[in-house]
Amino acid sequence: MGKIILITGGQRSGKSRYAEELALSLSDHPVYVATAHIWDEEFRQRVLRHQERRGPQWTNIEEERELSRYDLTGQVAVIDCITLWCTNFFFDRNKPDNEQPTVDEALKLLKEEFNRFTNQDATLIFVTNEIGAGGVSTDVIQRRFTDLQGWMNQYVAQKADEVILMVCGIPVKIK
Repeated sequence: MGKIILITGGQRSGKSRYAEELALSLSDHPVYVATAHIWDEEFRQRVLRHQERRGPQWTNIEEERELSRYDLTGQVAVIDCITLWCTNFFFDRNKPDNEQPTVDEALKLLKEEFNRFTNQDATLIFVTNEIGAGGVSTDVIQRRFTDLQGWMNQYVAQKADEVILMVCGIPVKIK
Protein backbone atom coordinates (compact mmCIF):
# COMPACT_ATOMS: atom_id res chain seq x y z
CA MET A 1 0.00 0.00 0.00
CA GLY A 2 1.32 3.44 -0.91
CA LYS A 3 1.86 6.29 1.51
CA ILE A 4 1.36 10.01 0.92
CA ILE A 5 3.15 12.60 3.03
CA LEU A 6 2.51 16.33 2.54
CA ILE A 7 5.04 18.91 3.72
CA THR A 8 3.80 22.47 3.63
CA GLY A 9 4.93 25.88 4.83
CA GLY A 10 6.05 29.31 3.70
CA GLN A 11 8.92 30.13 1.40
CA ARG A 12 12.32 29.26 2.90
CA SER A 13 10.69 27.44 5.82
CA GLY A 14 12.83 24.33 5.26
CA LYS A 15 10.25 22.24 3.38
CA SER A 16 12.50 20.81 0.66
CA ARG A 17 15.41 20.09 2.97
CA TYR A 18 13.12 18.32 5.44
CA ALA A 19 11.50 16.30 2.63
CA GLU A 20 14.92 15.24 1.35
CA GLU A 21 16.12 14.24 4.84
CA LEU A 22 12.92 12.26 5.38
CA ALA A 23 13.32 10.49 2.02
CA LEU A 24 16.95 9.59 2.83
CA SER A 25 15.86 8.19 6.19
CA LEU A 26 13.48 5.86 4.32
CA SER A 27 15.65 4.92 1.32
CA ASP A 28 19.32 4.83 0.34
CA HIS A 29 18.38 5.79 -3.24
CA PRO A 30 15.31 8.02 -3.28
CA VAL A 31 13.77 9.66 -6.33
CA TYR A 32 13.39 13.42 -6.76
CA VAL A 33 10.56 14.52 -9.06
CA ALA A 34 11.00 18.16 -10.06
CA THR A 35 7.84 19.78 -11.40
CA ALA A 36 9.32 23.20 -12.20
CA HIS A 37 9.44 24.82 -15.57
CA ILE A 38 12.75 26.68 -15.95
CA TRP A 39 11.60 30.25 -16.63
CA ASP A 40 14.93 32.09 -16.58
CA GLU A 41 18.64 31.85 -15.76
CA GLU A 42 18.24 32.75 -12.07
CA PHE A 43 15.77 29.89 -11.64
CA ARG A 44 18.09 27.52 -13.55
CA GLN A 45 20.86 28.35 -11.06
CA ARG A 46 18.49 27.70 -8.16
CA VAL A 47 17.65 24.27 -9.60
CA LEU A 48 21.35 23.45 -10.05
CA ARG A 49 22.06 24.34 -6.39
CA HIS A 50 19.25 22.00 -5.30
CA GLN A 51 20.65 19.18 -7.47
CA GLU A 52 24.18 19.65 -6.10
CA ARG A 53 22.88 19.60 -2.52
CA ARG A 54 21.10 16.29 -3.09
CA GLY A 55 24.06 14.36 -4.41
CA PRO A 56 24.50 11.21 -6.52
CA GLN A 57 22.33 8.83 -4.47
CA TRP A 58 19.22 10.52 -5.90
CA THR A 59 17.48 9.64 -9.14
CA ASN A 60 16.26 12.89 -10.68
CA ILE A 61 13.13 13.12 -12.81
CA GLU A 62 11.97 16.38 -14.38
CA GLU A 63 8.26 16.33 -15.22
CA GLU A 64 6.10 19.44 -15.44
CA ARG A 65 2.66 17.81 -15.66
CA GLU A 66 2.26 14.07 -16.19
CA LEU A 67 3.69 12.57 -13.01
CA SER A 68 1.75 9.36 -13.64
CA ARG A 69 4.07 8.56 -16.56
CA TYR A 70 6.54 7.26 -13.96
CA ASP A 71 6.21 3.97 -12.13
CA LEU A 72 7.77 4.48 -8.70
CA THR A 73 6.48 1.23 -7.19
CA GLY A 74 8.51 0.25 -4.14
CA GLN A 75 10.39 3.54 -4.09
CA VAL A 76 10.48 6.70 -1.97
CA ALA A 77 10.02 9.91 -3.93
CA VAL A 78 10.00 13.61 -3.17
CA ILE A 79 7.71 15.60 -5.45
CA ASP A 80 8.84 19.23 -5.33
CA CYS A 81 6.57 20.99 -5.60
CA ILE A 82 2.79 21.16 -5.86
CA THR A 83 2.92 24.96 -6.26
CA LEU A 84 5.00 24.80 -9.43
CA TRP A 85 3.02 21.79 -10.62
CA CYS A 86 -0.19 23.83 -10.25
CA THR A 87 1.41 26.63 -12.26
CA ASN A 88 1.91 24.23 -15.17
CA PHE A 89 -1.83 23.50 -15.25
CA PHE A 90 -2.88 27.09 -14.54
CA PHE A 91 -0.87 28.68 -17.35
CA ASP A 92 -0.28 27.03 -20.71
CA ARG A 93 2.67 28.73 -22.42
CA ASN A 94 1.36 27.52 -25.78
CA LYS A 95 -2.01 29.27 -25.55
CA PRO A 96 -3.05 32.93 -25.68
CA ASP A 97 -4.42 34.58 -22.54
CA ASN A 98 -8.06 34.21 -23.63
CA GLU A 99 -7.62 30.42 -23.93
CA GLN A 100 -6.07 29.76 -20.52
CA PRO A 101 -7.92 27.21 -18.35
CA THR A 102 -10.28 28.33 -15.63
CA VAL A 103 -9.41 27.57 -12.02
CA ASP A 104 -12.05 24.82 -12.01
CA GLU A 105 -10.67 23.26 -15.21
CA ALA A 106 -7.09 23.32 -13.91
CA LEU A 107 -8.12 21.91 -10.53
CA LYS A 108 -10.04 19.05 -12.18
CA LEU A 109 -7.01 18.11 -14.29
CA LEU A 110 -4.67 18.33 -11.28
CA LYS A 111 -6.88 16.10 -9.15
CA GLU A 112 -7.19 13.53 -11.94
CA GLU A 113 -3.43 13.44 -12.48
CA PHE A 114 -2.77 13.30 -8.72
CA ASN A 115 -5.13 10.31 -8.41
CA ARG A 116 -3.45 8.47 -11.30
CA PHE A 117 0.02 9.15 -9.90
CA THR A 118 -0.73 8.18 -6.31
CA ASN A 119 -2.40 4.93 -7.34
CA GLN A 120 0.87 3.03 -6.93
CA ASP A 121 2.64 1.31 -4.07
CA ALA A 122 5.24 3.96 -3.28
CA THR A 123 6.03 6.45 -0.54
CA LEU A 124 5.32 9.86 -2.08
CA ILE A 125 6.48 12.96 -0.22
CA PHE A 126 4.84 16.07 -1.67
CA VAL A 127 6.20 19.56 -0.97
CA THR A 128 3.95 22.61 -1.26
CA ASN A 129 3.75 26.26 -0.30
CA GLU A 130 1.17 27.88 1.94
CA ILE A 131 0.77 30.89 -0.32
CA GLY A 132 -2.68 31.66 1.05
CA ALA A 133 -1.25 32.39 4.51
CA GLY A 134 -0.23 35.88 3.38
CA GLY A 135 -2.39 38.86 2.48
CA VAL A 136 -4.94 38.96 -0.31
CA SER A 137 -3.38 40.11 -3.58
CA THR A 138 -4.72 43.09 -5.49
CA ASP A 139 -4.06 41.17 -8.73
CA VAL A 140 -6.93 39.00 -10.04
CA ILE A 141 -4.57 36.43 -11.63
CA GLN A 142 -2.68 36.01 -8.36
CA ARG A 143 -5.94 35.59 -6.44
CA ARG A 144 -7.10 32.95 -8.93
CA PHE A 145 -3.82 31.06 -8.58
CA THR A 146 -3.95 31.29 -4.77
CA ASP A 147 -7.44 29.76 -4.91
CA LEU A 148 -6.22 26.92 -7.17
CA GLN A 149 -3.19 26.24 -4.98
CA GLY A 150 -5.21 26.34 -1.76
CA TRP A 151 -7.85 23.96 -3.06
CA MET A 152 -5.22 21.56 -4.39
CA ASN A 153 -3.36 21.66 -1.06
CA GLN A 154 -6.61 20.81 0.72
CA TYR A 155 -7.23 17.92 -1.66
CA VAL A 156 -3.74 16.47 -1.18
CA ALA A 157 -3.90 16.96 2.61
CA GLN A 158 -7.22 15.10 2.71
CA LYS A 159 -5.64 12.16 0.84
CA ALA A 160 -2.36 12.26 2.80
CA ASP A 161 -1.43 9.84 5.55
CA GLU A 162 0.71 12.53 7.19
CA VAL A 163 0.83 16.34 6.94
CA ILE A 164 3.78 18.33 8.28
CA LEU A 165 3.84 22.12 8.57
CA MET A 166 7.32 23.66 8.48
CA VAL A 167 7.74 26.73 10.66
CA CYS A 168 11.20 28.38 10.73
CA GLY A 169 12.85 25.07 9.86
CA ILE A 170 10.93 23.16 12.54
CA PRO A 171 8.54 20.38 11.46
CA VAL A 172 5.14 20.47 13.17
CA LYS A 173 3.00 17.38 12.66
CA ILE A 174 -0.55 18.37 11.65
CA LYS A 175 -1.94 14.97 10.68
